Amino acid sequence: MQSLEPWHGRCRLQFQTTNGSTKHQGGCTAPFKLLRADVGDHGRCELPLLHTAGGLVGGDELSIELDLGPDSRSLITSVAAQKVYGSVGRSRLNPDGAWTQQSVTCRLEDTSDLEWLPQELVLYADALFQQTLTVSLPNNASFLSAEIVRLGRTAAGEQLSRGRWRSCLEIQREGAHQPRWELVDRLELSDTSLNDPHGLGGAPVFGSLVWAAPMPLTGEQITLLLAGARSDRDGLEGTMRCSSLDQGLIARYAGPSSRDARFWFSRIWARTRALRGLSTPRIPRVWPLQEQPLMGQPFTANASPTAATTH
Repeated sequence: MQSLEPWHGRCRLQFQTTNGSTKHQGGCTAPFKLLRADVGDHGRCELPLLHTAGGLVGGDELSIELDLGPDSRSLITSVAAQKVYGSVGRSRLNPDGAWTQQSVTCRLEDTSDLEWLPQELVLYADALFQQTLTVSLPNNASFLSAEIVRLGRTAAGEQLSRGRWRSCLEIQREGAHQPRWELVDRLELSDTSLNDPHGLGGAPVFGSLVWAAPMPLTGEQITLLLAGARSDRDGLEGTMRCSSLDQGLIARYAGPSSRDARFWFSRIWARTRALRGLSTPRIPRVWPLQEQPLMGQPFTANASPTAATTH
């Protein structure tokens, strides 16, 4: 029987603002499909991206390019969780398996604002997945990313086993004289790092949120932002930590619940909006949340949190 050729789905989108409303143009190839865009607050283009295949197998590739023109605002999300099937030990011709790869390239111009918020990535046992996220933006643009990965289908008693997850995130500021790095973050989760106490300690869910702010943050602003983010952990299960960047914030989640990771990241997302005088975000209609993660939370720019910790 002849084996199926791997997918290479491509999506390239440009965003431009006219009369205060951002529109997109461009397109994609299978297995990508664009759904109807919504117009969010402040003219933001909210666009769900659908992966029409049942999941990703070894050798599949996804390439996404996002270009934001001056003053444009966009929120890109996915319609459903992305599944990556196992490949290690599944083929006698290639017993080491084959990597599934995803690359996302974002280029932002002056005063643009991009929120990259895909739904959960689920790695089946023995899956190999490698992703790169490369961002270039000026000092007055904003980029926010929140990504969550589940390492094995834990509800079925499954672990990642011989699988691996690799991630490379690079954010570069384009200055008047020379660019500078806001963040270079390279991670691999596999083998002993999955259970080692200095790694995930057996937690099946890992997540990262990064915000590159469109303005320098004062000492008071970053203190309030971090303290607010830490108070937002109340009632959520898992280990959650956050710290500042030169001009922004990074947060990590490790624990049992992708729901709690999404709740915490949603609350931090709302705080980054409030700090810029923007409205509280509306949870995208395609997210399968039964509760409201932002309900009852104080998201004002100068709100003093009721509780804070030191990490």
